[in-house]
Amino acid sequence: VVMGRACRNTANIKNRQPIGKMFVKGASDLPEFYQDIVTDELNVKEIELTDDVRAFTSYTFKPQLKTVGPKYGKLLGGIKNELSNLDGNAAMDELNATGVLKLQVNGQEIELTKEDLLIDMAQMEGYVSESDYGITVVLDTNLTEELLTEGFVREIISKIQTMRKEAGFEVMDKIRVTYDGSEKAEKVFAEYAEQIGQETLAVAVEKAEPAGYVKDWKINGEAVNMGVEKQGE
Repeated sequence: VVMGRACRNTANIKNRQPIGKMFVKGASDLPEFYQDIVTDELNVKEIELTDDVRAFTSYTFKPQLKTVGPKYGKLLGGIKNELSNLDGNAAMDELNATGVLKLQVNGQEIELTKEDLLIDMAQMEGYVSESDYGITVVLDTNLTEELLTEGFVREIISKIQTMRKEAGFEVMDKIRVTYDGSEKAEKVFAEYAEQIGQETLAVAVEKAEPAGYVKDWKINGEAVNMGVEKQGE
């Protein structure tokens, strides 16, 4: 969950925005009970346990100047060049298996250990990964129109709940929600009025001149003006 949150932060996707899928390597014995907790905490539709995340990640290597410089000073430029052209996953496999990375530079064999290297995990576009404790988490940050709409609805609900509090309503007070806004915002409101109403105890969610406690919002870049009014028992 912590690594998944870090992935969300890197991708700048807030937790209310659902994500389609996450991949987890190194936790093949994660029972379904805990998988459900992870997907719920991270607002992810599906979790896939995998032995291989190569489709989403690779590695990049640079020389650690303070160790490589003294050993191979004149060859530094060539070493940098060779490292930048490596197949990152294959090089990481070699390093993990043998403890050294062997390169040919100007006809000379060079051996570099992990201490000689600055290693970064490179990520495929649309995927963000974090690794720690032998576990790698990859989030698919490609958001479909359906996922974006679901995120929009969650944002609307959250804003109405905020307005209920600010207006001083009791938790169980029934309300009426009125709105106007951009074409996209109004379309989402109209399509999901029932869900919005159920989650905010609104007996009506309707396009009208916002009344009661009124507030302007920017939701996912869309302008929305909303009003909340308490309704009789």
